[in-house]
Amino acid sequence: MSRTFKVITLGCKVNQYESAFMEESLRRSGWHRATDGFSADVLVVNTCIVTQRGAHQSRQAIRKAIRENPDSLVAAIGCYAQVFPDELEPIEGLDLIANNRIKAQIPHLLMVLSSGHEKTLALPPFEPETPFDPLDMDHFPGRTRAYLKIQDGCRSFCTYCIVPYARGPYRSLAPEKVLVALERFADQGYREVVLTGIHLGKYGVDLAGHMDLSGLLQMVGKEGLPLRLRLSSLELGELDKNIIEMAASEKWLCPHFHIPLQSGDDQILKRMNRHYTTREFSEKIKTIHTAIPQGAIGVDVMSGFPGENNTAHENGLSLLRDLPVSYLHVFPFSPRKGTPAWNFKDRVNMDIIKQRASELRALGREKQMLFFRSCLGNIFDVLVEGPHAKDESLMTGASENYLPFVFPMDKHLRGHVVRMKAVRIAEDKVIGKIQEPHSTTKVTIVPVTTTNRNSRPSPS
Repeated sequence: MSRTFKVITLGCKVNQYESAFMEESLRRSGWHRATDGFSADVLVVNTCIVTQRGAHQSRQAIRKAIRENPDSLVAAIGCYAQVFPDELEPIEGLDLIANNRIKAQIPHLLMVLSSGHEKTLALPPFEPETPFDPLDMDHFPGRTRAYLKIQDGCRSFCTYCIVPYARGPYRSLAPEKVLVALERFADQGYREVVLTGIHLGKYGVDLAGHMDLSGLLQMVGKEGLPLRLRLSSLELGELDKNIIEMAASEKWLCPHFHIPLQSGDDQILKRMNRHYTTREFSEKIKTIHTAIPQGAIGVDVMSGFPGENNTAHENGLSLLRDLPVSYLHVFPFSPRKGTPAWNFKDRVNMDIIKQRASELRALGREKQMLFFRSCLGNIFDVLVEGPHAKDESLMTGASENYLPFVFPMDKHLRGHVVRMKAVRIAEDKVIGKIQEPHSTTKVTIVPVTTTNRNSRPSPS
């Protein structure tokens, strides 16, 4: 009888990708994912520690897995095991603690271990020449878009961030392997792939020659693959004019950028060890908007960093209010042991942090509605994702510029890219109308190829 498993994932898209790799590796070996509500032979918790809340949720997930599956093998892997394994070792019932350094080997470890054995620690350190683990995959069950991790590691050492200690040195997937992976996803029928990494803009710094993210994208564009690419978060200084121009002119590169700001005050940025000014941030956002008026620009912003006074907070609100950003991801400051900010003395009161975060989120909602309204009446290429979670008569999808669409149910469209008009706004979604060519009933299913974005049909 084949063995069963469950993987519980916390945190970022890179963690999601790595969990999907583990699941696929186990399935290839004859294992089966356990049905919801039933126990599994092996439970894996892929942990997160980027915030105190993430660490707390990771510990909760580990203890719940042990409590509800007393006869199963339970593993805690990833960032928590990388940085704070000593906090995990005392947990009774935890069979395996394995860090990020050996994630490619974890499926094999799970296969050879059994519940009830002595606790296994797999915690090799990162080394300067640590190679990139390719983590080859073919598909993402239940998802209409695929993820491809092409970069790992961070060396920015922002004063609030634990990630450099959790993810090690910069490492990149060789460009020829990126192309092979994208071709494989296209052959599997995926029409969108998200390129992701811990510090995506540092892609290529460890590779021979002069390869960088812009050069990689140019290589991909020449292949003419029947899919579009979306980029995960990019730092301001690594989003160069070539990438902006490609997103403005090439249909295969989504006009959607997510750019961390963190603070709208120059003094706080310096204290965070962020290497740009608010003026530079403002200029880059305006450059993107001029080149791609309906491009989506998402922004990460933190509230309540130590030393942030009312003036610094208001500076951030003023900066964001005046910029053509599309949405905000707001994070209250969370002190992390092991980072410089852990020892900063001038912490902001938690009630004040919550109030400032609330103000930023309210501004984010205003910005989102302004962005939605600016897109009404125009036609977009929407990747159909699946049924609406709350209304079985509707489906959901996302356009190239990340508009969240809802539209009448047609289950045959799942996974296809269809041309859709933005008709009106309903709460946090855009109501879409599928465009039908020449008054026929056949839906326009759009081939995703390398074409100039200016060639898109005008709104009807």
